[in-house]
Amino acid sequence: MDLTVLFCDVDDFVKQNASLIPKKLDCAEGAKRKYSPRERKLSSSEIMTICIAFHQSGYRNFKHFYLNHVFKYLSAQFPYLVSYTRFVTLMKENMEILAAYLQSRFAQATGISYIDSTPIQVCKPKRMSRNRVFKDVGRKAKSTIGWFFGFKLHLITNECGELLSVKLTQANVDDRTPVMDMAKNIFGKLFGDKGYISQELTANLQQQGVQLITGIKKNMKNKLMLIIDKILLRKRSIIETINDQLKNISQIEHSRHRSIYNFVVNILCGLIAYTHQPKKPTISGLETPGLAMV
Repeated sequence: MDLTVLFCDVDDFVKQNASLIPKKLDCAEGAKRKYSPRERKLSSSEIMTICIAFHQSGYRNFKHFYLNHVFKYLSAQFPYLVSYTRFVTLMKENMEILAAYLQSRFAQATGISYIDSTPIQVCKPKRMSRNRVFKDVGRKAKSTIGWFFGFKLHLITNECGELLSVKLTQANVDDRTPVMDMAKNIFGKLFGDKGYISQELTANLQQQGVQLITGIKKNMKNKLMLIIDKILLRKRSIIETINDQLKNISQIEHSRHRSIYNFVVNILCGLIAYTHQPKKPTISGLETPGLAMV
């Protein structure tokens, strides 16, 4: 990821959405201080750039990245760096504009979309009952990996591996619950796994101009399906590859969170970093004559 290109893109967005930028004060509005609050010189564009760059840096820990890489090698690019503790505080102040920036990075629907959810664990399974940070918001649920505590990240992507919609829910939320809200801006065919089977959901999406296509369970009768739909349904692994890259490259999942706000910031920055990734999982062969007749 080119740091200059990333900063320019972030800075252009920040300038166009100045109303979302937090006040550059070291104390909360209305707080009583014995001295006047000073204005911070580290801009929101710089804070966002550093946070996003971490998720494509190869570092596994943000503290090590900030102290051992940013401070040592990027001090010329960011001359007004603050301490690590102060920077962590500044991260959560930019959560709103990070969410808006992620939404601006969503691609356009192409008529072929894939939907899936992935567990986001916030602690090891043995520590579920002792977790304090997410005690009131995290939930226990079971997935293909077993029991976990935390949340679910729901994604819709196109055949080019580009994000179309995302939603974060508690772990015990049914996969079908957020689909209607996420599918507002898509059209054509939406491919999902067997967890999305629902007559009501299929009918509601059909009214919205979206055809939901899933596999069938063992106790269901076979149904006719176009050969192109069967081929595209088998390519659903593209979104599972994206989930794998988000966790292992963009590092949206770890168990070291000490704040709910910075947990959300970590996920937002990881998703943004993925959208800047030059090579994404893609379904090839859709340009051939046989597959063009979708």
